[in-house]
Amino acid sequence: MRVLFTTFAAKTHMFAQVPLAWALHNAGHEVYLASQPDLCDLITTTGLTAVPVGAPLNLEEQIEVVNDNVGDDANRTQDEAEVGLDMSEEDPAELTWDHTLKVFTAMTSMVFQNECPESMMDDLVALARDWQPDLVVWDTMTFAGAVAARASGAAHARLLYGLDIVGNMRAAFTGHLARRPPALRDDPMAEWLGFSLERYGCDGFAEDMVVGDFTIDQFPPSLRFPLGLHTVPVRYVPYNGRAVAPGWLHERSRPKRVCVTLGLSHRDERGGDRAAIGDLLAALADLDVEVVATLNAAQTRALSAVPDNVRIVDFVPLDVLLPTCDAVVHHGGSGTLTTAMRHGVPQLIVPHMVWDSINTARRLEARGAGLYVRDIDRLSGGELPAALSRLLGEPSFAAEADRLRREIAGTPSPNHIVPVLEELAGEYRRSSR
Repeated sequence: MRVLFTTFAAKTHMFAQVPLAWALHNAGHEVYLASQPDLCDLITTTGLTAVPVGAPLNLEEQIEVVNDNVGDDANRTQDEAEVGLDMSEEDPAELTWDHTLKVFTAMTSMVFQNECPESMMDDLVALARDWQPDLVVWDTMTFAGAVAARASGAAHARLLYGLDIVGNMRAAFTGHLARRPPALRDDPMAEWLGFSLERYGCDGFAEDMVVGDFTIDQFPPSLRFPLGLHTVPVRYVPYNGRAVAPGWLHERSRPKRVCVTLGLSHRDERGGDRAAIGDLLAALADLDVEVVATLNAAQTRALSAVPDNVRIVDFVPLDVLLPTCDAVVHHGGSGTLTTAMRHGVPQLIVPHMVWDSINTARRLEARGAGLYVRDIDRLSGGELPAALSRLLGEPSFAAEADRLRREIAGTPSPNHIVPVLEELAGEYRRSSR
């Protein structure tokens, strides 16, 4: 079987595809990973075969454009909601026709089309038609993968990185859409993807262009939205690239160790931190804990002082570091969140309010496996150390985090779902031709 993975040029989105791509490769299948040229050198370091498609994305420039439209990080929640770039709403009372239409209008024109421009889609379709994959696996924001699958007759699946907020918002939107008079059924996603399909001589838009023939979901089943989609659960397996385990890893300076991280995607791709790292570290300075803070050079230079209980490191894979920690303080990014759940580590989230961070923070706290900070302006006022003291002092958090760990461990691994993907590829490929 031939399997084409594709994502827009974002490092963390590609990292989420590597374990499954290698599982299929190790099972004897041919695997390509296609993205914009910006990402190809990094893809080759994983040992997978990279295929450049389209022009360079220059993601940093794209993010600057979005930031210009929504303001600075400190006001991101309100500004993104006003523009329509916040997909995190999940209250049914708020998910009105007007709200969901505004979201899909803004996200389609300002995000999805920019991440999958015509040059990328053209090259991806040409690749798929020439190589003839049996299955296309696409990142949840890389809709060019669905178009390429339709154009080549392949089955196709979304690979989720975190909570399915696209699917949840889409379910609310299509529910309203079905009740609208035919003349008033505006659908920005259908217009864009339908136009794209017509360019390649394909039949018109269908809902699988947004949610896939099926969805491969790496998030714990107990925390998902109940969307009723055809879903293949898979265990989350972290991939963080090249790394070396440092000598100090298993040597503690204090009885408890806490990791503080703001994640790779936010610091490397979004260009800023909603919570000032100096405030985070200062808030933990008086606790009798060893703090391991993963910071890049720019974050480290911004510090006016480093508390005595803090060890600063540039990078240690969280899959290696977190098993040595009693808690983790982080921004709510999907990779960090799911890696911590995988290892049963209680979490204190200071949500950066990007994508699904507030949704997952609320779910984790409701589950009893963590807490989240409501107001970043209160970091220096005692909320952060008090919450961390609760995580470390109340056994219920560790017990519930361990239940989540066992739930993840009981989910099929990437290797185990390969036969399922083989069967589904045959089923959907035949029906699509």
